[in-house]
Amino acid sequence: MAKTTASGRRARTGPEATSEASATQGTTEPESVTGTRWLNEDELAAWWANSALMISLPAALDARMQRETPLTFFEYMVLSVLSEQPERTLQMSDLATRTSASLSRLSHVVGRLEKRGLMARARVPGAGRRTVATLTEAGYQEVVAAAPKHVAAVREYLIDELEPHELATLRRIGTAVNAAINRRREAHPEEAPGSRTDS
Repeated sequence: MAKTTASGRRARTGPEATSEASATQGTTEPESVTGTRWLNEDELAAWWANSALMISLPAALDARMQRETPLTFFEYMVLSVLSEQPERTLQMSDLATRTSASLSRLSHVVGRLEKRGLMARARVPGAGRRTVATLTEAGYQEVVAAAPKHVAAVREYLIDELEPHELATLRRIGTAVNAAINRRREAHPEEAPGSRTDS
């Protein structure tokens, strides 16, 4: 978007400001008159590539998981996280955090898994509305059976496509992004998954 200034020149205030500002100001962090730091060409390319990763990879994993197992990708993640916990049990709010889900979404999925005998929920005695989720033996067997198929998909779509140094970079990127998200959650706890509802 552009607007006319008092001098009669058109001031760039939208994404198109990026290339013009970079060329005329010689900076990789152009700012519009609103103070927005628009992405330069390299930053935008990196962002679009990462967006494809965030959107396309989970969709591909989910489609494949549903073709090859009785589980969705998210159901598998829930069962997998529980399978690694002591006594295969975790508080629902912690499970929501581990799976990057809201408590409302998690509760809905856990309800489905409970009906299939793969999980069980129980209230924790004492103050507060705390609930724990436990992986049943049937649920454990389900996740054990699905794990090889999940790992094969992860290798095909991601791991085996990257060189060792690229895997190290991917790990560093993931760690940095997760740290940034956690800092935001600590500063704004009302935005954290599961902060509005318990179950």
